[in-house]
Amino acid sequence: MRWFVLTAMMGLAGCVSPVEMPQVQRPVASAPPAQQGAARSFAAVVDRVKPVAEQECRRQLPRGNCDFQIVVDTRPGQPPNAFQTLDSAGRPVIGFTAALLDDMRNADELAFVMSHEAAHHIAGHIPRQRQNAAAGAVIFAGLATLTGADVNTVRSAQELGATVGARSYSKEFELEADALGTALAMRAGFDPIRGAEFFNRIPDPGDRFLGTHPPNADRVATVRRVATGL
Repeated sequence: MRWFVLTAMMGLAGCVSPVEMPQVQRPVASAPPAQQGAARSFAAVVDRVKPVAEQECRRQLPRGNCDFQIVVDTRPGQPPNAFQTLDSAGRPVIGFTAALLDDMRNADELAFVMSHEAAHHIAGHIPRQRQNAAAGAVIFAGLATLTGADVNTVRSAQELGATVGARSYSKEFELEADALGTALAMRAGFDPIRGAEFFNRIPDPGDRFLGTHPPNADRVATVRRVATGL
C-alpha cells in the first residue's frame, strides 16, 4: 500500500507545479511616443469595463472589496499573460504583462480579457482555490500518514496535495470566468465573440490531467453560448 501511494504521488508531481500569483508591478508613469496610442486605447477600455465589473461585483458581493485596481507588469522578458490577484489589503488587482497588451489586436480582445479577470474575483475563485488546496493537503497528508511515511514524506505529500487541490477545479473556474466575462464585456459595449478570437492565436492546452486551462474550443463555445443567449 505504501509503495502504491508514494508511486502515485511521484507520478503526479511531474504533472503539476506550484500555483503562485505573479508579483504586481505598477505601470510606468509615462510611455515612449510609439506606445502612447496603445496606452490611450488601454485607458479607454479600462474606463468602460471597470465600472461595469465593479457594479456587478457589488451586486454579487455586497460585503466584498470591489475597488478594482488595473496594473501593467512592465518587467522585461515577461511572457503574454493576464492575472487576477489580491493586494495586502484585499483589494482586487487585474494585471497585464506588456507583452500581452502588445499582442491584443483590438479593443474587444482587451475588454474580454479584462472582463474575464474581473470575473475571477466576482466568482470568488481565489478563496475557492485556497479551500481546494487546503482540502487536498489534508487528504494527501492523511494518505501518507496511513502508509507509515516519515515526517518529511508527509510534508511533501501535504505540499503536493495542496497543488493538486488548487488545480482540481481550475478548468471549471476558467469557463465560469469566460461566461461571466462575456456578459461583462457586452454590458460595457464590446463584442466578446470578436474578443475571444485571440484564443485562435494562443497554444491550445488541450485537456491535460490537472491542467489549469480548458481546451480553447470549449472556451470559444462558452463565449458564443453566453453571447448569443443574452
